[in-house]
Amino acid sequence: MKTILLFLGVLCFVAGISTSEGKAKDAILVFSKTAGFRHKSIEVGKAAIAKLGEENNFSVDTTENAAVFTTDNLKKYKAVVFLSTTGDILNAEQQAAFEQYIKKGGGFVGIHAAADTEYEWPWYNQLVGAYFLSHPKQQNAEIEIVDKKHLATKDLPDRWKRYDEWYNYKSIVPEVKVLGKLDEKTYEGGKNGDNHPFIWYRSFDGGRSFYTGAGHTDESYSDPQFLQHILGGIKYAMGRKK
Repeated sequence: MKTILLFLGVLCFVAGISTSEGKAKDAILVFSKTAGFRHKSIEVGKAAIAKLGEENNFSVDTTENAAVFTTDNLKKYKAVVFLSTTGDILNAEQQAAFEQYIKKGGGFVGIHAAADTEYEWPWYNQLVGAYFLSHPKQQNAEIEIVDKKHLATKDLPDRWKRYDEWYNYKSIVPEVKVLGKLDEKTYEGGKNGDNHPFIWYRSFDGGRSFYTGAGHTDESYSDPQFLQHILGGIKYAMGRKK
């Protein structure tokens, strides 16, 4: 009997199935293709998200190959993370596949330059929530956390002080639910005024979307607060409640 159980356990392991839960581990896709400026922090970001997956029971695939955006392939993932993507990165067929993925309940996470992506795709503007306009020099600033009920912000201080690259935005979608706003009085170069959204989420077109403007620097991806922040966003996009 022990031999049979051991054999079944090996089969489950080879198939990628959890013997304790009887199903494959949830997976996310981290996409970091760039057709414009390329952030040096992408590499440490991919490694950090992979580590978050190991610690929180989900697997992480990383790619810069847009050919993976097919209807069949995207079915494997609970969420897709755009990690500082830039420019025009998906063709029309790949865009259509991604739209179908979201419409069928998929999740999206945009980190930092995900807002500097796909300016000619109106649906993506709705998904990501805003487009990049400009940024001043990197400096210290404060983010006012206005909603601490969300997984991405529940552990953050009321005023989150950090050093980063602070985006100004255009084409801000009114329907986004803002979690954190930049306090332009705490730094130089803000262009969005008193209402400067920086972290937000929304339900959109059948799926879930989360975006954070933070994450430019390498140091972000070894900062426990920032890592818990993006982990919360990923869990939300995956449909996890806790």
